[in-house]
Amino acid sequence: MVTPRISYAHLLAKPNPKHVDSLLKFFENGRSQRGTGGFGVEIEHLPVHNGTDTAVSYYEPNGIEALLKRLAPYYDEEKEYWENGHLVGLGRPGVAVSLEPGGQVETSIGILKQPSDLVALYSKFRREADPILKDLGFRLVNYGYQPKSSFVDVPVNPKDRYDAMTDYLGRVGEFGPCMMRCSASTQVSIDYVDERDAIDKLRLGTVIGPILAYYFRNTPYFEGEINPYPLLRQRMWDFLDFQRTNVIPGLFDPRFGWEDYAIDVLSTPLMFADLTHTPEAVASGASPKELHRPAFRENAGEVYPDRELNPYEINHIISTHFNDVRLKNFIELRHWDSLPIERAERLTEIISSLFYIPENRDRLESYFDGIREEDVFEAKANIQAHGRESSPYGQPLEFWKEFLGLEGLLADIPGDPNHPDVFQE
Repeated sequence: MVTPRISYAHLLAKPNPKHVDSLLKFFENGRSQRGTGGFGVEIEHLPVHNGTDTAVSYYEPNGIEALLKRLAPYYDEEKEYWENGHLVGLGRPGVAVSLEPGGQVETSIGILKQPSDLVALYSKFRREADPILKDLGFRLVNYGYQPKSSFVDVPVNPKDRYDAMTDYLGRVGEFGPCMMRCSASTQVSIDYVDERDAIDKLRLGTVIGPILAYYFRNTPYFEGEINPYPLLRQRMWDFLDFQRTNVIPGLFDPRFGWEDYAIDVLSTPLMFADLTHTPEAVASGASPKELHRPAFRENAGEVYPDRELNPYEINHIISTHFNDVRLKNFIELRHWDSLPIERAERLTEIISSLFYIPENRDRLESYFDGIREEDVFEAKANIQAHGRESSPYGQPLEFWKEFLGLEGLLADIPGDPNHPDVFQE
């Protein structure tokens, strides 16, 4: 009798064993001491013109590039990130500012010791940015999707990675250019203390993420019309490119571990190869375009040398995967729409309560003991099909609101103060 495989993804791909070992060491080095409980929070913002609410592009005269250049004096010069002669990122201790493909402005904040630290760091970013934004004639909105503009109206910012992603995701699955150019999210990262802890948190985050996403839904519009999807972000990502999105293959098999995750990541075609920090490629005299190139069929073993991977290469490889919950040298929970800061703080408080308070986590893990990948797929589909009348995992939403402690969700705080009455149904 043949023992079932943990995963049936990428059956004929053979990752480089040295690369697998590199990822295992990377995950091992990401362990935190028990009880430290840090957070990272990423909030993406949609730039829209005052008056018309249409998307602001990177290249227009008073657009995203102008915003970054005027913000630059507040940040560390050595942490500026330039590509193709354009400024595309800023950084300083506690805060990094970067761009998503359609010019969405992302603030990455942390490491935070407690959720309340978020507001202080974010407020400083806004105190610096808001006067500049007012002068430039646009604002940053916290919705899950552009309110007026279609993906066809939004150019991609000047990063080679995004050119490759546009070419690839514009040809596979559904919603690729929509996600890239017009969507915005909130993501919360948590730590882990060992392999077992990491896998348990990956599973728990994957299971409860869709329920939390429903209670924090914040996407009133899609392609210039009322959004018809209860969970638009989930709808886009689940059907985007299944080999690198949705539930991690094999995650709910009791045998699943870091090695299985590493093999999956390393077996997937990269979509885009970044060789800018690969010494062998740099020494070869390769041109900038050769160091940043599409890799639609090649996986990591076919792109990177036969040696241990360096941290930059590892981070790039992992960044080409977009599972609901992603393992780096921390755990990244990726389910949520862009949220105003008050709601992002409340979400982080809830994550802290569920993952870092032992009795809460034990209660959840006991309840979901034996859950299957298929149960997660069904729960997602149930919410999409039935919305407020849904019963994910066989229980009505009111049950989950009480069970998960979803009180004080601040659902009356708008994503765009210029439109205080606009909310997702």
